[in-house]
Amino acid sequence: MRVVAGLVVLPPLLVALACATMTPPPGEDWPRCGFAEAGLDAAPVNELVSEIEAGKYHFVDGISIVRHGALVFDRDFAHDYATIYAGRDASTGPYNYFSAEWHPYYHGTSLHTMQSVTKSVTSAALGIAVGRGEIPSVDAPVLHYFGERVQNVDERKRRLTLRHLLTMTAGLDWDEISVPYEDPSNVCTRMEASADWVAFTIDRPMIAEPGTTFAYSSGVSQLLSKIALAATGRTIDEYARDHLFAPLGIREFHWKRAPGGLPDTEGGLYLRRLDLANIGQLFLYGGRWHGAEIVPKAWVDASVAPSVSAEAVWPTAMYGYQWWLPLTDAARGRRAWMASGYGGQSLLVFPDIDLVIAVTSWNIAEYDGIPEEKLFELARRVTSP
Repeated sequence: MRVVAGLVVLPPLLVALACATMTPPPGEDWPRCGFAEAGLDAAPVNELVSEIEAGKYHFVDGISIVRHGALVFDRDFAHDYATIYAGRDASTGPYNYFSAEWHPYYHGTSLHTMQSVTKSVTSAALGIAVGRGEIPSVDAPVLHYFGERVQNVDERKRRLTLRHLLTMTAGLDWDEISVPYEDPSNVCTRMEASADWVAFTIDRPMIAEPGTTFAYSSGVSQLLSKIALAATGRTIDEYARDHLFAPLGIREFHWKRAPGGLPDTEGGLYLRRLDLANIGQLFLYGGRWHGAEIVPKAWVDASVAPSVSAEAVWPTAMYGYQWWLPLTDAARGRRAWMASGYGGQSLLVFPDIDLVIAVTSWNIAEYDGIPEEKLFELARRVTSP
């Protein structure tokens, strides 16, 4: 131990060990750690910031990097969205994605739209319900929660289970990838324009045996909102508030309601970016927080285990329980778990190097943001010797 100008200076190894023991306390600021103290190289991050400031990735709103439970980097980038997307859509309400009142920030707050990252958070909340016995298992039949007014019921739809919804292998007639979301003929856009998202989805005809074919479906994720209410007696936002967010110290969030009043579990959640990082850190810790189990470890493990190839959408990824499992880093000996949302929302967890990266953006229509591979490259470079 050395003392310089009255300050105690720890040897690098001891500093790194100190960083390695940090855990973000619920409801308080994250502990902070310098790049060198966390064993990270700042140069790749500085390069990325320079590229963002130069406009290379258009409208990135912020990046947070966490190592060993300590906040190493946190930066916001301001954009005038009322001007950027002005005149694109004259409609009002929460599903006008060009409206600066709703997107990307909720009514001028720091709560940022998560879009399809909502799916991963919803899955975590359902895992809690399974752990508490309110849902018997992932093999619970879906139609049990929907009564008798479901259309196009055949034997395949009767065999549909919660597992099939979580892994996007429902077998329903659904293709939201071939047509841009801005096109009104996109099936997801049509669902969002309908009066009942759940009925729109569950009434679709079956085109494949459940469990056999991956088809990315926001509608299938919306069915989870109905199942959560039927199983627990509470809406998913209320349930997540008490059993997921509160234990993590997440006090403020917004969850949009779909037509009919159910929370939008396909893309309606708004969180602060550092609270999003909390979710990633929770999964990195196997579902435990300060010694208490929040999400059952078995659920975390199953969520980030490869259940099905997502090749039809992402050629180098598998899919778990509403989580993407990119193979690009796995090929290099590092696992990666990813929650991803429209417009450039990303939560990346690298369990083998104890690293979490959270990114928020609002690159829609003709604008492209930071490619996923760029973020994987960032993780590799910052942790390279």
